[in-house]
Amino acid sequence: MTTKTRIAATALAGSFATALSLASAYAGPVAPQPTMDKCYGISMAGKNDCAAGAGTSCAGTSKVNYDAKAWKYVAKGTCDTIKTPNGMGHLNPM
Repeated sequence: MTTKTRIAATALAGSFATALSLASAYAGPVAPQPTMDKCYGISMAGKNDCAAGAGTSCAGTSKVNYDAKAWKYVAKGTCDTIKTPNGMGHLNPM
């Protein structure tokens, strides 16, 4: 690989890394799921579908497991039956 090719490859890799970091910084909610319920307090860190509170932007940005302000879609009618170390899932943020 020539120096010129190596520089071009490095620049391209840097551009790609920047684009990925910007995309994750502006994460939005997961697409609406009409047959599912939003269940708060059950998602693992980084696995929420949205609404993760201050310091997060949305889907996949929760910082702690079972955050009471972060939700994940679950089958309708099952949220309040999901048990976590912090209690049961709930249909509204706490």
